[in-house]
Amino acid sequence: MEQIWFENYPEGAERTINPDKYSSLLEMFEKAVQRHPDIPAYINMGKVLTFRKLEERSRAFAAYLQNELRLEKGERIALMMPNLLQYPIALFGALRAGLVVVNVNPLYTPRELEHQLNDSGAKAIVVVSNFAATLEKVVFDTQVKHVILTRMGDQLSFGKRTLVNFVVKYVKKLVPKYKLPHAVSFREALSIGKQRQYVKPVIHSDDLAFLQYTGGTTGVAKGAMLTHRNIIANVMQAKWVAYPLVSKSDERIAVIALPLYHVFALTVNCLLFIELGITGLLITNPRDIPGFIKELKKYRVMAITGVNTLFNALLNNSQLKEVDFSTLRLSVGGGAAIQRAVAERWHKTTGNHIIEGYGMTECSPLIAATRNDSTEYSGSIGVPVPNTDIRIVDDAGNDVAMGERGELWVKGPQVMRGYWQRPEDTADVLKDGWMATGDIVEMGQDLNLRIVDRKKDMIIVSGFNVYPNEIEDVAALHPKVNEVVAVGIPSEVSGESIKLYVTKKDESLTREELRSHCRQHLTGYKIPRDIEFRDELPKSNIGKILRRVLRDEEVARVKAQLKSQKPAE
Repeated sequence: MEQIWFENYPEGAERTINPDKYSSLLEMFEKAVQRHPDIPAYINMGKVLTFRKLEERSRAFAAYLQNELRLEKGERIALMMPNLLQYPIALFGALRAGLVVVNVNPLYTPRELEHQLNDSGAKAIVVVSNFAATLEKVVFDTQVKHVILTRMGDQLSFGKRTLVNFVVKYVKKLVPKYKLPHAVSFREALSIGKQRQYVKPVIHSDDLAFLQYTGGTTGVAKGAMLTHRNIIANVMQAKWVAYPLVSKSDERIAVIALPLYHVFALTVNCLLFIELGITGLLITNPRDIPGFIKELKKYRVMAITGVNTLFNALLNNSQLKEVDFSTLRLSVGGGAAIQRAVAERWHKTTGNHIIEGYGMTECSPLIAATRNDSTEYSGSIGVPVPNTDIRIVDDAGNDVAMGERGELWVKGPQVMRGYWQRPEDTADVLKDGWMATGDIVEMGQDLNLRIVDRKKDMIIVSGFNVYPNEIEDVAALHPKVNEVVAVGIPSEVSGESIKLYVTKKDESLTREELRSHCRQHLTGYKIPRDIEFRDELPKSNIGKILRRVLRDEEVARVKAQLKSQKPAE
């Protein structure tokens, strides 16, 4: 498709980026340290870690990996931590040792952890003690030879470190018993590494930097092979979105509430902010909304990134009005569509519009974004970022006409090399250099892309296509609705029918009241047939509602019901 969307780029914005500005993430990191040595790189639990200290400690960790563990370039190391100072130290240390980083969700079950460790072939893992019991159950069934163990407070000052570790283990009882006798403490690793010589490896731009796992909710999790060049390109593309706003701000603190092990936070919150010399305020437990808001009150923040559920949770806490947002210049939403009701409330509360970014793990992840000078909610995902080509195709792979719906295909320097050791899965999504996203989109006359829905999430009611996002957006506009998700469930009458799962903002909300609200905005076949109220909805590690989990529950329930109705033989 001709890049006509350039017309929608903000005035003065560059139309191209240089994915070869740095030869590797090592060079990007080193140059950032040279530019901002004494600026705080991260703040966590009140502790400040400057760029200089981050360089020193990551260098010590890299030397430990090279000299003590004898890990060689290209071998994999897993990181299993929430947002703590230990994460960027371990991350940059691993990259500086030439290793491939495998980010692991700390909330994984033993089965999920075992699969990811075995699939990646990780030889080492850095894990926080809260989740060591999970690792203990599977570590001897994997190739992991080295366990490096850290505790929540290990990078804090002595007094606070002792207090935090005591409270986490003995007061809040967040550390289940475990036995990992051969584990080495993270603090000891840094101490030893500080005495060893670090040798910078030769890293090429096409060398792997990350195995970033995806697809865990749709089947077996697959490792997207992301190279140094993939990530550098996407950092530059993300910089295109953020830089015009953050460059005008005197404040240099950005809130990092999304877990850094997730690809969106990894690229935008970790690596982009390092490149820009921005201080990251690490929120270790963003689900503790009162604690989160307490942290926000302490700092004059310039940027915040989140998902729809995070913004919504903040807005639903009365204490948010006490936060000073006068310095906020950049709010970015990703991971899932930002609903109109949430976007408009966020603007009313903070005076800041949410820029919506769209992407996927396989694309490092950013593909498109709304304009950074947008002044109102559009419901779109904006335009492709620089150096990104797109096609919108039908089921046969033919380009559709302008304004028609089709699957989005993407080509650019941020597109992964493929799935780790899965050539067939790679061939399913990479077609002559084009990444088939599985998302149904349309480009309107305003040249903005709009996500209609995931291809496999489409609901077909009596032959009519129904897109869950549309139903959810309408339901979310009801003032008594907190969160909502729509799924298709089997129906003998219509093939599929629509079911809504809802958490309430006001307990007086009834099914008929919500159904009546939907009737005002939706045509007949789009009206939810069933509405179920729940105390909470299942979510991923970044707060994205797992629609597929609910749909699988319904399918299993209907099958069981039909089976029970069969006459006995």
